[in-house]
Amino acid sequence: MEVRDGIADFLGSLILVYTLIIIAWVVAQLVFSLGARVPYSRWSSALLDFLRDVAQPYLRLFRWVPRLGPLDLSPMVAIFALQIVGGIVVGIIRG
Repeated sequence: MEVRDGIADFLGSLILVYTLIIIAWVVAQLVFSLGARVPYSRWSSALLDFLRDVAQPYLRLFRWVPRLGPLDLSPMVAIFALQIVGGIVVGIIRG
């Protein structure tokens, strides 16, 4: 039982970290789209590149969600799906 709990805890932590990365991507896109980005800054470019490379493959699965004007709801749907499916999988692993 200990091994299963350890795997479930690791998977739960991984889901939490990925959720935080998606939220960071959305916040960074919002902040930088409002003009707060420092031009030619290596750290902000590196941060955006990392967040984009990690979050976009999963978020592309949810681009079918219609936009409400300028509001893109696909990251919210993606986070809800990740939390629900991840919770179910963690529950199955725990037994």
